[in-house]
Amino acid sequence: MFDYFAVKEFLKSEPDYRWEQVKKALFQNYVSGWDEVTTLPQELRTELRRKFPLGIKADILESKDKRTAKGLLTLDDREKIETVLMQHAPTRNTVCVSAQIGCPIGCTFCQTGQMEFVRNLTISEILNQVLLWGRYLKQRDSKSLVTNLVFMGMGEPFLNFDNVIRAVLIFNDREGFNIGARKISISTIGIPEGIRSLAKEPLQVNLAVSLHAPTNKIRSRLVSANKKYPIQVIMNAVDYYIEKTNRKVMFEYLLLAGINDSEEQAEKLSQLLSRRLCMVNLIAYNPTSNNFSVPSARQIETFKQVLEKNGITVALRKSYGQDIQAACGQLAVSS
Repeated sequence: MFDYFAVKEFLKSEPDYRWEQVKKALFQNYVSGWDEVTTLPQELRTELRRKFPLGIKADILESKDKRTAKGLLTLDDREKIETVLMQHAPTRNTVCVSAQIGCPIGCTFCQTGQMEFVRNLTISEILNQVLLWGRYLKQRDSKSLVTNLVFMGMGEPFLNFDNVIRAVLIFNDREGFNIGARKISISTIGIPEGIRSLAKEPLQVNLAVSLHAPTNKIRSRLVSANKKYPIQVIMNAVDYYIEKTNRKVMFEYLLLAGINDSEEQAEKLSQLLSRRLCMVNLIAYNPTSNNFSVPSARQIETFKQVLEKNGITVALRKSYGQDIQAACGQLAVSS
C-alpha cells in the first residue's frame, strides 16, 4: 500500500521537482504502477517499484444501479476497512472516507458502532481510500475524477483529528489531489474539542454534526457519547465554530420510526437550531441488524415540513448503496 511519507522522504535526495512529478502522477493522473510515471528516469522508476509498491488490496462490490461501489481494503497489518464511492453524475463523484478501524462511539443504530474499535487510520491509509476510487474511475472513464469527499465512513474523525486534517491538506493541495476545501465535509458525532480545533484551522471545509435527536433523553439512547458530551455542550462548540468561521454547519438527523421522527421532535429540533447559521440533512434510517425501523414517507415529509415552517433549511439525503450494505450506518467488517 502506498506510503506517502516514505516516498516523500526517499525523494529528498532528488531534485525538488521529482516529488511534484510524483504527486501529479499519483493524485491527479491516478497511476497504478511506477512504470506509468514516464516523467521519471527509468532507473528511479525501478527503484521506486522495488521499494514502494503502489498496489492497494481491495475487494469491490457494485450496487445494481452501478451508482455506488463499496471497497473492502486490507491494510498492511491485515486489518480491514470499508470505503464507498457514490457516482452522482459524470462530473460529480463522492468518496465516503473512513477515519478509524471500527469506532469507539458505539451508536446503537450504526453497524460500525457495533464493531470493536481497533485503532486510528494513518494519513497514508486515509489517502489510499481516495487513490482506490480515483483509479477505479479512471479505468472506466479517463475524464471522470473524484470531486467530493465526506468523512462519514467508519469511525469518528475528530478522535483522529491530526491525521484527518493532515490528509485533508493533501487532498486540498493544488499539486496533490486538488479537491476544493468546500467539497470536503467532516462529520462528527459532536466532539467539542474537535469542533473548536477545526474552527482554528485555515481550511474552508464543511462541518457536519450528527445530532439525531433534539433532547438529551432521546440522544443518550442512541449515542452513548451524549453522556459525556450532552447537546448543550455540543451547541456551545458549534456556536464558537460559527462565530469564528462564519460558515454554515450541517446537522445530520437520522430518522428512526417511533423514536425521533414525531412532529413534537421536529418542533423541538426547530427550537434548538433557531437563529443559528445551519441546515439539516434528514436521513431515513438504512436497515441494519439493529432493532430500528424506517419511518413512512409521509412521516418523513411531515417532519421536513415542520422544520421548513419554522425557517430551518432542510435537505432530504438520498440513500445510496443499500443493496450492498454501503449506505449511511451500514459499514462494518469482521473484526
